[in-house]
This record gives sequence, C-alpha cells and structure tokens, in this order.
Amino acid sequence: MAEMTVREAGRKGGMTVRDKHGPDFFREIGRKGGQATWKSHGREFYQEIGKRGGQKGGARVRELIQKGKRAS
Repeated sequence: MAEMTVREAGRKGGMTVRDKHGPDFFREIGRKGGQATWKSHGREFYQEIGKRGGQKGGARVRELIQKGKRAS
C-alpha cells in the first residue's frame, strides 16, 4: 500500500469532518476565525492584505483582463 500524501490526508480529514458536522460547521469556524483576526489585527490589516492581494500576481490578472477585452 502506497503512503498517503499530506494533501490526501488533509482532504480525507476534511471530508470526515464535513460528513460528521455538515457544511455549516465550516462556515461557522470561518466566521469565528475572521472575527478573531479582525479583533487582533484591525481594519488596517485587511486594507494592507487587500492591496497586496491586488499586487501579487497582479500583472498576470491585468494581462488576462486585457486579453479578454481584446477578444470582446
């Protein structure tokens, strides 16, 4: 039997949790995590990561947008 990769183990564990608790469980823990991050880091943190997200890989996104506009 081949060894399981970390990715496969994570997926299997996630599916088990989903089957046991349902998809609403993930929404709730995501909401709680977001609230905890907001409380500890504040608004400026989200503004900064939003800017970074727009820049990281931004050249590729801009390229795809321009390509889409030219195709229209």
